[in-house]
Amino acid sequence: MTASVPLPVPQALPALVAFDLDDTLAPSKSPAPERILAALAGLLKRTSVAVISGGNFEQFEMQLVSRLDAYADLDESDLERLHLLPTCGTRYERREDGRWVTVYQESLTTDERDRALTALREEAERLNLWETETWGDVLEDRGSQVTFSALGQRAPVADKAKWDPTGDKKNTLRAAVADRLPDLEVRSGGSTSVDITRRGIDKAYGMRKLETLTGIALDDMLFIGDRLDPDGNDYPVKAMGVACHAVDGWEDTAAYLEQLLAATAA
Repeated sequence: MTASVPLPVPQALPALVAFDLDDTLAPSKSPAPERILAALAGLLKRTSVAVISGGNFEQFEMQLVSRLDAYADLDESDLERLHLLPTCGTRYERREDGRWVTVYQESLTTDERDRALTALREEAERLNLWETETWGDVLEDRGSQVTFSALGQRAPVADKAKWDPTGDKKNTLRAAVADRLPDLEVRSGGSTSVDITRRGIDKAYGMRKLETLTGIALDDMLFIGDRLDPDGNDYPVKAMGVACHAVDGWEDTAAYLEQLLAATAA
């Protein structure tokens, strides 16, 4: 949860509205609810939308993309307004001719990947944060990002919510790993995760690339996320001066988007 002051609902739609994914558009590692899909469809009819999150593209597809692809109210021209930036903006996907095309991908070197995996495991074990009962992989090589998920990639949402309700465990692990990897970017991710990318490649990097590749100025963008606190992986977007709105779960996001769409209706 973030202590940021909520942004008032704008009276005009931004040229682009960007979102975090987990716990902003959907429960962690779960499909986006119908209410969110309806709100995003309403946005995509009228403006550009971006999603930038720590998950890999396969996670984006499962949680959001496949559901939007099949959404009856959207056509190809609407989907072409959607910009996808998996792994904290180290990869960028655009819709072209009915399919998703990779525009760029900033992969870790073998040395960077191996050091990241080693540091995460050793520090988690030292801090007694390496769990024995897990669901899926705890450590994941996503090409352009290495991710630690304390309870595994497929852990139930309820179990993840109970593991670290204050965020102290993640933040302690993040700080310990960052001390060992000063040449890499180490950020708290979702409810139980820590993400590692190349130094200087975070969500702010992704937003700058988005500005360059779309021609939409950062001043004309709005970012919505649940981890805008200084330890969160949404914080670099706030720190660079982009207008941000803090939410606490997908229901909060849906309510805000419904207000935004109503307030800016013609």
